[in-house]
Amino acid sequence: MSQLTLRRPALIFILITITLDMLAIGIIIPVLPKLVVDFAGGDSAHGAEIYGLFGAAWALMQFFCSPIMGALSDRYGRRRVILISNFGLGLDYILMALAPNLMWLFVGRVISGITAASISTAQAYIADVTPADKRAGAFGLMGACFGLGFVLGPGLGGLLGSIDSHLPFWVAAALSLTNAMYGLFVLPESLPPENRSAFSWRRANPIASLRLLLAHKDLAGLASVGFLSNLAHVVLPSTFVLYAGYRYHWDARDVGLAMALVGVCSAVVQGGLVRPFVAHFGERAALLTGLIAGAVGFVIFGLAPTGTLFLWGILFTTLWGLAGPAAQGLMSRRVGASEQGRLQGANSSLTGIAQLIGPLLFTYTFAKFINPDAAWHLPGAPFLLAALLLFAAMLNALYAARNATAI
Repeated sequence: MSQLTLRRPALIFILITITLDMLAIGIIIPVLPKLVVDFAGGDSAHGAEIYGLFGAAWALMQFFCSPIMGALSDRYGRRRVILISNFGLGLDYILMALAPNLMWLFVGRVISGITAASISTAQAYIADVTPADKRAGAFGLMGACFGLGFVLGPGLGGLLGSIDSHLPFWVAAALSLTNAMYGLFVLPESLPPENRSAFSWRRANPIASLRLLLAHKDLAGLASVGFLSNLAHVVLPSTFVLYAGYRYHWDARDVGLAMALVGVCSAVVQGGLVRPFVAHFGERAALLTGLIAGAVGFVIFGLAPTGTLFLWGILFTTLWGLAGPAAQGLMSRRVGASEQGRLQGANSSLTGIAQLIGPLLFTYTFAKFINPDAAWHLPGAPFLLAALLLFAAMLNALYAARNATAI
């Protein structure tokens, strides 16, 4: 089968795979922080600090394993890496469902950080099967699949969690294993043998993989924009559930429905808006518009005195979804076919660093500003900090993407 013939069905296959994977991840989001707090004795501030450690451990595994996954996929193909990861993720959810205490739950998060590192391989897969000038739109479709997973996942997870806090993990395991079986039978390979490169531990280690970002014009600047953006994004998975429960007294069902709303809006933006926006205004404009909108949304999140006003911020933060596909498209066009896996692995390593720093940074900030002894009681401080990070990313993007033109 020729690469040209492969493109459309292969893209559909990988988007379905991503949707199922994100659905599984989304299901556990409303219940995992609460489960950590319960294991920690019900203390919200102490539970937030422990949950931050969980997030840091997950990100540390992403940091080390993403470039290895990317390099392995450059050598052996994308399909094998994606399938092995999906099977591992399903088995890990079973372990977490059976976890009797914090230690076993922590082990499960470490394993999930390793198995979830194949996201970079999925991104490389999309770069393989999509023409260079269409990649921003394809990455937007990938973002829409993330959004679709979060439309159904958190809402379903909230409902399942109201029945039993461990039930979402069992359902997530079933989805991940179903996803793996689906891929086993229908997912084609995207990287032909002639475009593969030799595997090297020297190139696969996370520090060496970051050198790729310095080897191509403008990659380092665009990567720094992505790093700041990803660091800001960590405020959502690390503190949103804790913040909403503390400030607005939302339960698992309320959180799940709110996250489902985020998913709907994200799917609309990334699935329906990215392509026409980029086609008309260009990738640079999409990048800057997304970053500005995200910063405004985080300010609303941090200052909203009621849950209703908080929901208005979602309209702005979902427009932030314009930025990611635009940055991915700009970066993927600056490397060759044999380096797409390394590029996505390097990007994922930077994301891993952001996710290593972010949980500790935002949960500590949250705990600090809700402490009864705090001089200034400001529960929304983590979101205001995230807004500052996006503003810094926007300033950096003004220079890093200066050579981008409309496509």
